[in-house]
Order: sequence, then C-alpha cells, then structure tokens
Amino acid sequence: MKVIKIGILSQDKMRERALMIARGDYKPKKGEPKIWFTSMKSVAEVLSDENRALLRSIAQTKPASITELANETGRHASNLSRTLNTMSRYGLVDLLPSGRSVRPITKAAEYHLVMD
Repeated sequence: MKVIKIGILSQDKMRERALMIARGDYKPKKGEPKIWFTSMKSVAEVLSDENRALLRSIAQTKPASITELANETGRHASNLSRTLNTMSRYGLVDLLPSGRSVRPITKAAEYHLVMD
C-alpha cells in the first residue's frame, strides 16, 4: 500500500498556492503533499490515536460495511460514519457503496507529515 504525504499550510498560504496553480504560475512537484491541513491541531483531530487505530483495523480486516467495522472495533456505527466521512473528505479513505451499505477502504499504510 502506498504512503500519503500530508502538508500543513496556513489558510492564506493554501489559498495563495491554489491561486498560483489555477493561474498556471505553479505546477505541484512530484512527491508534494496532495492532502493539506491548516494546522497541526486539525491534523491531530483527524489522525488521533483512536482514528489511526481505526485506519489500521480497516486495512487489516477489510470490513464489508461500516456496521461490520463497528462490530470489530466496538465503536458506534453513527460515530464511525461521521469519522469516516471526515477522513474521506481529506482523501484518507474511500467509501464505496456496496448494495445497501458502504464499504470503507484505506488509501495508504503510512502517512508522512510535511510542514512549511
């Protein structure tokens, strides 16, 4: 499984970077983070110890649904759904529809943090 690089930039620098990319003034280099947070606090919230354990559990057990993951981890399905939706917005997991359920899939085995 691949490694995901996570970057931290202030909101202003992130906006400036996005505008430069949109104007064609800057092309992201290979190996630059594709996932960005505005603070260490937000990284710590999304990748807390509990959530990293959740990512490991998904990678190891490959659950067929959020309900199955809830049974394996002892967490409530509604709590897991909110957490996984947040992780999905950041690009850390994929949530694939599977019949009447949703199957969580991790996108990486390691996460490297890059700070500016």
